[in-house]
Amino acid sequence: MSLKVGSKIPDFSLIDQSGCERSNKDIQGQALVLFFYPKDDTPGCTIEVCGFRDKYDLFKILGAEVWGVSQGSQLSHLSFANKNKLQYPLLCDENNSLRKAFGVSKVLGMIDGRVTYIIDSKGIIRHIFEDLLNGPAHIKEAVRVLKEIQNHVND
Repeated sequence: MSLKVGSKIPDFSLIDQSGCERSNKDIQGQALVLFFYPKDDTPGCTIEVCGFRDKYDLFKILGAEVWGVSQGSQLSHLSFANKNKLQYPLLCDENNSLRKAFGVSKVLGMIDGRVTYIIDSKGIIRHIFEDLLNGPAHIKEAVRVLKEIQNHVND
């Protein structure tokens, strides 16, 4: 079952590259940019994670946490995060349980999809962006939607 805009996200808990357990309950009251990417150390994924890294301070100003998710192991994620100096967690979804819970499908039946969810402070999905080939567009969309959410809060 795919989650849609307006859906409440399911509760989840996964370890990150440092072995730290991350749960959606840890960030209640904060927005979350949760992006699913296909694979560590591939060109498109490296561009995407570095784009989120480069705009990380802006995401914090906009009141959002940033978490990446793929099925890589803790060791793979740790190496990938260190190599690219990432300051946010990469969740280890080794059995694809979170990917399945969100309904992130495979492209052409074999490549894990690239999907970004913008989740508000109440755990409701406010925007879903899917584009396998354009990693940088995920960052732009996330910033745009978070600014929109902030503007509505200030209305």
